[in-house]
Amino acid sequence: MSVKIRLQRHGKKGKPFFHIVVADSRARRDGRFIEKLGTYNPITNPATIELNVDSAVKWLNNGAQPTDTARAILSYKGALYKKHLQGGVAKGAFDEAEAEKRFNAWLETKEAKVQGKVDGLVKSKEDAKKAALEAEAKVNEARIAAAAQAEADAKAAEEAANAPAEEVVAEAETTTEATEGEAPAAETEENTEA
Repeated sequence: MSVKIRLQRHGKKGKPFFHIVVADSRARRDGRFIEKLGTYNPITNPATIELNVDSAVKWLNNGAQPTDTARAILSYKGALYKKHLQGGVAKGAFDEAEAEKRFNAWLETKEAKVQGKVDGLVKSKEDAKKAALEAEAKVNEARIAAAAQAEADAKAAEEAANAPAEEVVAEAETTTEATEGEAPAAETEENTEA
């Protein structure tokens, strides 16, 4: 019986979620499995992977063959590196304590890289939000300035429209006063002739 370490798809359409399982190679993809090793969620950034490393190493040592994606996940979580270190212990290159020390050092550097990526993503998200707020503030200032300019133009046009009307009214009043003043004089001349 050929044993594989592979992914079992769960989740709804467009939002996959995987279980990392040890299964017979002849079993269906989402069918029977021997043991569940962990989970993998590719939707999150960075991808969320929970894996029982010791169990995965045990199955690798027993001859289970990982699929390509499962191999990448096992490598990312350090299961393949731990298997490699156990091979060094078996050959006598170093002892178990040294292997555990090397694995823990590798885990710390890996966690630091992942945390750096998370921090970078958070910072870039905050920067994008700040840039969007600044752009929105600029647009709002431009709108306020345009509205103030339009209001000033409307006021100036209204004043310009009112100013000629006032001048016409003033001219009309002066001409009315002038004609009123001339009319009695004309009447007086007619009265004197008659």
